[in-house]
Amino acid sequence: MRKILSIFLPILICFSVGLTASYFQSEAINLWYPHLNKPALTPPNVVFPIAWSIIYLCMGTSIGLILFSPTKEKVALTWLFAIQLFFNFAWSILFFYFRNPLWGFMDILVLDILVTLYTFKSYPVKKVSGWLFLPYLLWIYYATYLNGYILLNN
Repeated sequence: MRKILSIFLPILICFSVGLTASYFQSEAINLWYPHLNKPALTPPNVVFPIAWSIIYLCMGTSIGLILFSPTKEKVALTWLFAIQLFFNFAWSILFFYFRNPLWGFMDILVLDILVTLYTFKSYPVKKVSGWLFLPYLLWIYYATYLNGYILLNN
C-alpha cells in the first residue's frame, strides 16, 4: 500500500500542476496561439493533452519509484524533480499567459538542463525511473524547437 501511495501521490501532483497550468493558458491557446507563425512540424492541438497526460504519468511514476527506493540520492533527486516541475509550470505562464516566447524560451532552456540532469542522475539509482523520463526529455527538446521557431518568426 505504501508503494502505491508513493507512486500515486506524485502522479496526482504532476497532473495537478498540468491542470493548473492549463487554466492559465487556455485563453491564449484560443485567442493568441492560432495566429502565430509556427513550424510545419507543429502537431495539431489535440496531440498536446494526450502527450502531456502520458508524460505526467511517466514523470510521477519515475519520482514515485525514487521516493520508495532506499537510496541516499533520494533527497537530491526529489529536489531536482521539484525544481524542474516548477520550471515546467512557469513555462506555461511565461509563454502563454504572458504571451512572451522569449521568456518562455529562456525558461525552457533551463528546463532542458534540469530534465536532462534528472534523467541521467535517476538512471543509476533506478533504471526504470530514468527511462520513464525519456518521453518527457524528448518532448521538451521538441518543445524547445517549437518555442525557438515561434520566437524567431513572430
